[in-house]
Amino acid sequence: MDRSSLLQLIQEQQLDPENTGFIGADTFTGLVHSHELPLDPAKLDMLVALAQSNEQGQVCYQELVDLISSKRSSSFKRAIANGQRALPRDGLLDEPGLGVYKRFVRYVAYEILPREVDRHWYFYRHRSCPPPVFMASVTLAQIVVFLCYGARLNKWVLQTYHPEYMRSPLVYHPSHRARAWRFLTYMFMHVGLEQLGFNALLQLMIGVPLEMVHGLLRISLLYLAGVLAGSLTVSITDMRAPVVGGSGGVYALCSAHLANVVMNWAGMRCPYKLLRMVLALVCMSSEVGRAVWLRFSPPLPASGPQPSFMAHLAGAVVGVSMGLTILRSYEERLRDQCGWWVVLLAYGTFLLFAIFWNIFAYDLLGAHIPPPP
Repeated sequence: MDRSSLLQLIQEQQLDPENTGFIGADTFTGLVHSHELPLDPAKLDMLVALAQSNEQGQVCYQELVDLISSKRSSSFKRAIANGQRALPRDGLLDEPGLGVYKRFVRYVAYEILPREVDRHWYFYRHRSCPPPVFMASVTLAQIVVFLCYGARLNKWVLQTYHPEYMRSPLVYHPSHRARAWRFLTYMFMHVGLEQLGFNALLQLMIGVPLEMVHGLLRISLLYLAGVLAGSLTVSITDMRAPVVGGSGGVYALCSAHLANVVMNWAGMRCPYKLLRMVLALVCMSSEVGRAVWLRFSPPLPASGPQPSFMAHLAGAVVGVSMGLTILRSYEERLRDQCGWWVVLLAYGTFLLFAIFWNIFAYDLLGAHIPPPP
């Protein structure tokens, strides 16, 4: 039901004859049943919750429009915050007769969302179209690029030691800073099979569920923000080093999810969450340690500096700041939140500083960067 049809129906039924801006919840519920309007059960739950938060048992007309049109607004947050509301249904774990895909949707709800009312809302309004195409497409593209370069170089581990590898137009190299696309396209290149496998596994296990819940736009923004911050941070802190791999985006997703789990520890219902948290931190720390080892103690002779590890750390910072703001704003408009604008301002300031740094600092500091491959 869109906004125009809902407005027309309310005007025809004169649900708000005095134009007060409020509509009785019981009146609207009766209208839904009498006209057999298609309304998700979860939306009726939210309607009751909104009415309970009002002393007269009414719901604001604008909140009702936002609720029906599934817009991200503060209405959903207010419904959740209503402590007097009790869910009329059993937990989703008790839902019988679910197919394979619906069971997977339920699994995603318990993996990502911290509140039972959030999980109900997501479960009942989730649609399989559009599918989570962003993370799947990025992962597939990374695998295809790796296979192409692996077959071309006849090398599947430590590819960065091959003299032809750094000549790729996708790799970020400090001598090619003017080619701005490299600050993003380096995410398609990987040091070897071990780095690709680690990143692809996390992108599919964490990125896909996050995209299913929070949508393509938000998760792609978070991932690409981590990738861009990773290469720019390397250009500032490790000026002679190249960058390869999607670790900036991966660490943005993982750190945002882990921070969200920690901040909502009591509400998260995913099994073995403490053990999984420890394993995730150990794996992420090990990957950073491996990158540090390859950067400063290369196991093979190399013609130049090896890829930097600073992209991992930059992605984690983006995840804890921007990512946590996104994940805590399920079904809410980001533009209505002051914290979101603070994060955007901080990120924008960093971008401007990094751009000026790349334009002027290398010459002013007399940085000795390796020759272009």
